[in-house]
Amino acid sequence: MEILKKEILTDINPRIIKLKIYAPYICQKAEPGQFVVLMVKKEGERIPLTIVEKDKKEGSIILIFQEIGLTTKLLGKLRKGNKLVSLLGPLGNPTEIKKYGKVILVGGGIGIAEIYPVAKALKKKDNYLVAVLGARTKKLLILEKELKEICDQVFITTDDGSYERKGVVTDVLRETIKKEKFSLVYAVGSLGMMEKVSIITKKFKTKTIVSLNTLMIDATGMCGCCRVYLNKEVKFACVDGPEFDAHYIDWENLRQRNKTYEDREKSILKFYHL
Repeated sequence: MEILKKEILTDINPRIIKLKIYAPYICQKAEPGQFVVLMVKKEGERIPLTIVEKDKKEGSIILIFQEIGLTTKLLGKLRKGNKLVSLLGPLGNPTEIKKYGKVILVGGGIGIAEIYPVAKALKKKDNYLVAVLGARTKKLLILEKELKEICDQVFITTDDGSYERKGVVTDVLRETIKKEKFSLVYAVGSLGMMEKVSIITKKFKTKTIVSLNTLMIDATGMCGCCRVYLNKEVKFACVDGPEFDAHYIDWENLRQRNKTYEDREKSILKFYHL
């Protein structure tokens, strides 16, 4: 669980950081779409992070995160040679990788890191890939070069218009699926973005999978904290997900659940002067 390498991908707040971590057992079994749960301090919380890459020879995995909450800020302070208190994984169900045909991958912000391993795996199955990437500003855009090497087309939007097209990813998505038929849309980003993706694709009857980053404590199906209502049926993101059919998710319930600790998080960040 030692940090082998640390790279700051974006140097404006909130920073996006890439860590290479020695985790030989996790790396041997990890598949696209799966995640790990880690702890930075003994008295700290457990947070889930997607496994972005793995190197079986080196026994390492790559994690990419943004310094938003207390734990990610503490994680961002670690350096090469430091060790995590705990690292559990791989968790969750892998992405279903097969020949779909034409696929659109939508990544918003840090969600771009989560669509990257899926894009690599889908390309190996000879799918035609269109990536739609969005960031608040150019300096917060990540993995552009890597995804351009994999995907057949890449569209980029920035909220402030500092790079490529000014706007949001859902604008590009709507225009793209109007022009031609796609077999699958795979989206990762904020809840608001993923819900809008779902609304758009439902009109076009396009299968849509989203990867949810819900609240988690145990991450093995014991606590029920990460429950998601899927067509009125209770599912748990840690063991049934983290990927679900976007058209069946109760987005309003999920939104409310994710706000549970917002005020407490703000108070803790203020206490630690972070």
